[in-house]
Amino acid sequence: MSHSLPKAFVENFLGNAPVWYKFTIFAFLVINPIVAFMINKYVAGWLLIIEFIFTLTMALKCYPLLPGGLLAIQSVFIGLTSPETVMHEVEGALDVILLLMFMVAGIYFMKDLLLFIFTKMLLGIRSKVVLSLLFSLVAAFLSAFLDALTVTAVVIAVAVGFYGIYHTVASGKKFTSDHDHGTDDEIHDLHREDLDAFRSFLRSLVMHAAVGTALGGVCTLVGEPQNLLIASKASWEFSEFFIRMSPVTMPVLAAGLITVVVLEKTSWFGYGQILPEKVRHVMEEYAEYEAGQRTSKDKAALVAQAITGIWLIIALGLHLAEVGLIGLSVIVLATAMCGINEEHQIGHAFEEALPFTALLTVFFAIVGVIADQALFKPITDAVLAMEGDTQVAMFYIANGVLSMISDNVFVATVYINEVAKAALDGTISREVFDMLAVAINTGTNIPSVATPNGQAAFLFLLTSALAPLIRLSYVKMVIMAFPYTIVMSLVGLVMVMTTLKPQTDAMTENGTITQHSIEQLCTAMSGEWKNDACILDGANRASH
Repeated sequence: MSHSLPKAFVENFLGNAPVWYKFTIFAFLVINPIVAFMINKYVAGWLLIIEFIFTLTMALKCYPLLPGGLLAIQSVFIGLTSPETVMHEVEGALDVILLLMFMVAGIYFMKDLLLFIFTKMLLGIRSKVVLSLLFSLVAAFLSAFLDALTVTAVVIAVAVGFYGIYHTVASGKKFTSDHDHGTDDEIHDLHREDLDAFRSFLRSLVMHAAVGTALGGVCTLVGEPQNLLIASKASWEFSEFFIRMSPVTMPVLAAGLITVVVLEKTSWFGYGQILPEKVRHVMEEYAEYEAGQRTSKDKAALVAQAITGIWLIIALGLHLAEVGLIGLSVIVLATAMCGINEEHQIGHAFEEALPFTALLTVFFAIVGVIADQALFKPITDAVLAMEGDTQVAMFYIANGVLSMISDNVFVATVYINEVAKAALDGTISREVFDMLAVAINTGTNIPSVATPNGQAAFLFLLTSALAPLIRLSYVKMVIMAFPYTIVMSLVGLVMVMTTLKPQTDAMTENGTITQHSIEQLCTAMSGEWKNDACILDGANRASH
């Protein structure tokens, strides 16, 4: 049946997304210029953020890259941001982009080993509480030394592997069959209930692990990108960063693990589903089948992947190179030692990460709007105007709330730069700067688990191939993260208010910023210690 050309354009626009969704996005594109030119760009900027969040919320209706990309392009054309600002944001996050391009692909070539290890774990531990705690703890530990996105990529690879095994059998096929896991058309009625229960089981494990990446990521200098940024501004080394954060992060870690147990025991917020016996039986059969089919070459490949995994941990732990470059080395080692030497075989590894990499780049355009329109400036100024314990608590709260809306790396960058400037101006002492730096780091890392907007690992999970398979939508993720958000945020706030008290240390004298403190801050702000005017000006101000 032929269609008119206009109708064909409407049908092609955003593909098979619902008609109401298409008209909503079209309405956004019409309204934004009107608001920008007839009201003001500040209001249009906030409207754009709300619209972008909407596209993330509706990720299962249409991949956010398309509508979000249209909004980002429009924001440049109507002057809410500029190509230069977007490029600046992208350049600042080049290490994250490289990580997504290469590390996630590297994990793909280790999936056989990961599936082998986690299948043993899944079948060996019958208690869902213990299994959930283990997933959360392992994710937290790894995220303290690796990047949260890397850990999330591992969890996604394992969960997709588990799901694929049972879905194939539930469709009446054998383990070796080629199979589309995205449709339930071939699922036998006897398996549908178990498949739904298995989805719920995987959702809970994946969410425990995702929150675990936040619990561990906040603790160390390398856990999250903003941690490294804050540490560089404060001139903290690895051990000092951990020690300064620990009065807040350790109680939050304990509270998070307790929350795992409570949620699994009570079955609240979508947790508590145990592994169905039929699924367990299939997984056991798969493990036996794999063991029986495993040849010497397969065993050698597993050993090679294990060696590559050891290299990965050592390289990341010692920070021998940027994470993305280490990921590229993983690709080279794993493919070379496992006999993968054709371009199309290697190409499959990039299918998962590149769409999200493009989406993240679009997200930086939205961050550019926040920067150019100074959307957060009123909040920043209000918090900086406060004093004492209230100021520290409000820094934690303000960073937490803004990180739920925007990228936590951007929020941390804005606040730590403002605080460093205040210290250089003599407005605050070095000890106050240190306390505020802790509040900024914990504030951007902990409450941001509320939505996928603040945590890149959460956004990666939401837009991954796994999310539609286990029916993990934006709203479902927010609901499942809600108890963690409340418990972790409140514990963090209490610890910030009770433990971050002024204490004179070697870098302060009588509560006043010292010459050495100014030198370190100037070095952090400028990248090198050459500006004598900065020294003298800061010292003169500090003397008052």
